[in-house]
Amino acid sequence: MQMPSTMSLYTYWNTIRGSRSAPDRRDIDPTRIRESLANTFILELDDNDLFSFRLAGSHLCTSYCRELKGRSFSALWHDRDSDAMETLIRAVTEDHAVALVTFQGSTALQTKVNFETILMPLRHNGSTHTRILGAMTALEDPYWLGVQPILEQRITGLRLIWPDEAAGGDVSRDVISNVVNDVRFTAPASPSGMPTTIYGRSARRYAHLAVIDGGRN
Repeated sequence: MQMPSTMSLYTYWNTIRGSRSAPDRRDIDPTRIRESLANTFILELDDNDLFSFRLAGSHLCTSYCRELKGRSFSALWHDRDSDAMETLIRAVTEDHAVALVTFQGSTALQTKVNFETILMPLRHNGSTHTRILGAMTALEDPYWLGVQPILEQRITGLRLIWPDEAAGGDVSRDVISNVVNDVRFTAPASPSGMPTTIYGRSARRYAHLAVIDGGRN
C-alpha cells in the first residue's frame, strides 16, 4: 500500500471488523476516516449483477470529472481486464479477501496517470455479496487531473490479502495475472481455488489468476 488514504482506510476496516471476516455497513463512522473520505467509495450490487458506485468521495469524482454515484464500477475497466476484476470481486465478496490493485488511467488525449485502489468486503443485511468498501487514489498529481477525465483504465498490479493474514499482518500472497505484462502461464488449468504449481511454488487458480503462497510484506 503506497498511499496514506489506502493504508488509513484499510487500518480502520481491519480494526472495526475485529474477529469477523468483514465489518457491517452500520459499523462505518465517516468521522473516523476523515483523511480518507474524499478517496473512499462504497459499491453495491445492481440489477445486472454488476457493481456500481453507491457513494464516491469528492477527489475520486474530480479525477473522472463527473459524479460517480450510480455509475458502473465494472464498466470502468478495459475489456481485457474485466475477467480479472470479476475474479477479484468474487474473492472479496465470497472469500472475504482484500484486493489491492494498481492501474493506469488514460484520457482522450492519451495522457496517463497511475492509481492505487483497495477493495474490502462489507456486510449488509448479513451478507457480504452486495456491498464493497474501497478507496482509489492517484499516485501522481499531474496538472491536468480533474480537467481531462479518465476514460479508460488498465490493471498494472494485483494483490490479495486473506482474512487470516490481515490479522497477522506479516504474510501475503501475491497475485499474478496474465493481464499484467501479458504474462501467460503454461501450467495445467485447475478448477477455481484448487491447488496447482507455478514456477515450482504452490499456488491456487482463480480463473486466469494464480495466487502464489508465500512472500512477505
